[in-house]
Amino acid sequence: MPKLRTHKGAQKRFKVTAKKKILHSQANKSHILTKKSAKRKRQLGKTVLVSNADKKILKKMLPYEF
Repeated sequence: MPKLRTHKGAQKRFKVTAKKKILHSQANKSHILTKKSAKRKRQLGKTVLVSNADKKILKKMLPYEF
């Protein structure tokens, strides 16, 4: 059976923790920042867990991370 290919775009955007949880960075922090509050910008800088609906797709994209 041939090797599975890792989706390189997904590999750059998602991080898998030691307990196999998937983290991603949040959107809306690249431009138009003047109208956003400092609290909102600060919270957008943190990484968050991927939703359960997307986990199944990401497990196929990152076969050797799990």
